[in-house]
Amino acid sequence: MKNIAIVLSLLALPLFMTGCAKIELASHFGKKLTGSHAQSKGYYKIGSPYKIKGKKYYPRVDYGYNKTGIASWYGPNFHGKKTANGEVYNQNDLTAAHKTLPLPSIVRVTNLDNGRSLIVRVNDRGPYSRGRIIDMSKRSAELLGFRKKGVVKVRVQVLKNESIMVANAARNGQDTRGMEVPMNRSSYKTKQAKVTIPYHVRDGNSYPDPVISEYAVGAPKIFIQTASFVSRSNAMKFASSLGEYGRAQVHSITVDGAKYYRVRLPAPNIPAADGLLERVLAGGHENARIIVD
Repeated sequence: MKNIAIVLSLLALPLFMTGCAKIELASHFGKKLTGSHAQSKGYYKIGSPYKIKGKKYYPRVDYGYNKTGIASWYGPNFHGKKTANGEVYNQNDLTAAHKTLPLPSIVRVTNLDNGRSLIVRVNDRGPYSRGRIIDMSKRSAELLGFRKKGVVKVRVQVLKNESIMVANAARNGQDTRGMEVPMNRSSYKTKQAKVTIPYHVRDGNSYPDPVISEYAVGAPKIFIQTASFVSRSNAMKFASSLGEYGRAQVHSITVDGAKYYRVRLPAPNIPAADGLLERVLAGGHENARIIVD
């Protein structure tokens, strides 16, 4: 992997573009839908706590959200059905599903295997596999380069200003579909007064083409995190009790000035991590989860 950022430019937008300009651009290219899809623009939603497969989830606003984990994708079986915020799901849009973030939210998803990065709009709930943190649309998975693999290691980061922008738009009854597209922009400034924006037409509507950015990334490792302790001796003792699952490791981390010791079981790849997680959960360790670090 090269040590410099590489931009595969399908769209050239200035870095200094404001949030309002982005909305105007999206409105310009994404014409208002009419006919049978007129009521599918969706609405702003956080939602109450809910339980799926015995696990409780707590939706909330979290502009500091920045996590690594495993992404999956969903498409044909859900295409044309309603999303959690009332939109009609289109597998060819740049969207995603998340268990707790407000709908809609804007996040940057980076494929940690190839460095590709894409900005998408979260408009649905899921995925509910214990080992997944985000479910991408089919098109998003294609652009990030993991559709054929099915799953991939990713970093998911909430973009605060953009999320506030689409949240306010949705609260005001605006259609936020497509607003994520012009947010994908090149990594350099342009001094040209006019920018020619390549676009495509779908269902009679014009949309600007997205940009995929590539960044240098390391080789992330996968773990099953089973517990966290404030005492190193307790963490070591617990790690020694996990021998039936493999050789557990104790990793230290400082959060807000406090030191914690996390007990983790390493896994060589995603399929192995999925299998190990099932075994650990079946063994009674209900808080176990997959970590990419």
